[in-house]
Amino acid sequence: MLTLYGSKGSGSAAVEAALVVAGLAYTGVDAATWTPGPGYDALLRVNPLGQIPTLVLADGTVMTESAAILIHLGLTAAPGLLLPLDAGARARALRGLVYIAANCYAAISVLDYPERWCEPCDDAMKERIRAGTRARLHHHWQVFADEFGIGFDAGSPGALELLATVVSRWSGARADLLAQRPAFHAQLARVEQHADVAAVFQRHWP
Repeated sequence: MLTLYGSKGSGSAAVEAALVVAGLAYTGVDAATWTPGPGYDALLRVNPLGQIPTLVLADGTVMTESAAILIHLGLTAAPGLLLPLDAGARARALRGLVYIAANCYAAISVLDYPERWCEPCDDAMKERIRAGTRARLHHHWQVFADEFGIGFDAGSPGALELLATVVSRWSGARADLLAQRPAFHAQLARVEQHADVAAVFQRHWP
């Protein structure tokens, strides 16, 4: 049995949806820095950074980092469910997963905690950092739409589609994509409505 540490409205939704698509049974543990309690204490024992999602495999191996978890699931689930069978398409999906982690997720961390990235950091400086980071984040998503929008399989979502759909929900990225890349925005909406994952998204964003 797999154990997924996560919380509503967080990046753990992408991993949860991937587990559903792959037909893999798991136990969920509610855990996040903003919900202290037994779940978070248990999370810290397996991931000292206390970050979610964290996935503990049946043999006790700890997986962290959303892109790494999704790649692992894609390599171990039934072929073709989460990662494409075609080598070129699979390489493209892996590139996209790491792109989101390196560019989009990284920017969200700065938006959430600007004080970690400057010293000293008063409120005015925090807002300047947030403004610049938000603009950069939206640019990253526009580039993603241009680079990965063609071939984005909303009708049969895999790891890349699931992670993009979850992470793009934050920091106004969806509103910007609706204005700047409406066709790609529509694809993200289709992923949320897919029969295999709609219930997951409804639980996280009712």
